[in-house]
Amino acid sequence: MTTPLRIALIGECMIELQHRADGSLQQSFGGDTLNTAVYLRRELGDNSVVDYVTALGDDSFSDAMCQQWSDEGLGLDMVQRLPGRLPGLYCIQTDARGERKFLYWRNEAAVRDCFTTPAAEPILAALPTYDVLYFSGITLAVLGEAGRERLLATLIEARKRGAKVVFDNNYRPRLWASVEVARAAYRGVLAHVDIALLTEDDERALFGYADSEQVFAAYPGLEEVVLKRGADECLMRCGGERFAVPAQRVEKVVDTTAAGDSFSAAYLASRLKGGTPEQAARSGHQLASQVIQVPGALMKHP
Repeated sequence: MTTPLRIALIGECMIELQHRADGSLQQSFGGDTLNTAVYLRRELGDNSVVDYVTALGDDSFSDAMCQQWSDEGLGLDMVQRLPGRLPGLYCIQTDARGERKFLYWRNEAAVRDCFTTPAAEPILAALPTYDVLYFSGITLAVLGEAGRERLLATLIEARKRGAKVVFDNNYRPRLWASVEVARAAYRGVLAHVDIALLTEDDERALFGYADSEQVFAAYPGLEEVVLKRGADECLMRCGGERFAVPAQRVEKVVDTTAAGDSFSAAYLASRLKGGTPEQAARSGHQLASQVIQVPGALMKHP
């Protein structure tokens, strides 16, 4: 019997409010790494252990989050519950084309202390024992400087033990004190990443790269680089080879929230199951094309 892969995704889940056309608000939960964790668990099924690593409060919203994650099959052993704290909150506003804008309330979010509490010590010690560690640019932002330093040390130790480190660049300027701070944080971790799942628009906004060629040239040492380009073809470099896979077209885009997160989940799931980069990109496009046809980050479980 094959031992299930052990995967840990590190980041933040927030209370999600979807702003409807009639002015009403639909409440759910979402966050980039959490979205990827849910879709990754669905894609891999019982052939994996998918744990989410975060910090929440001791409130009813945090209780509901944990229940939802458990229902999705995610492991909760790495979730801290901090007394008196709350999760972050964001609101999604979409225009007529399905493009979204986010409004955030997260300054007091519990996740900011995820790696600085005494309860974090056994979690940090356990993370290098996983087969795969996954985090994002948003993870880097919300952890703060002290949390980022501890995460970096964990990534280095994990790779020494043979773990694969996967990074999704998800750059949100308003989460950072300055673009210079963000650049330094990204460059610090990218030297310790095996698979980089990069959104071209985010690379352009953060580093000023003019096109995909500049992005690929910026990361000569990375084993696998995936460049997500929205409705355009996905570009990849793996093992010195280059690949391009067209996106799947849909008739009506309802909400692009979690398009990139779901792509990343299906791409990674395919690669972990032995798929080629091209097969993985096709899986990513297929799932993302379904996600953007429904409102919110998470589709209902089939």
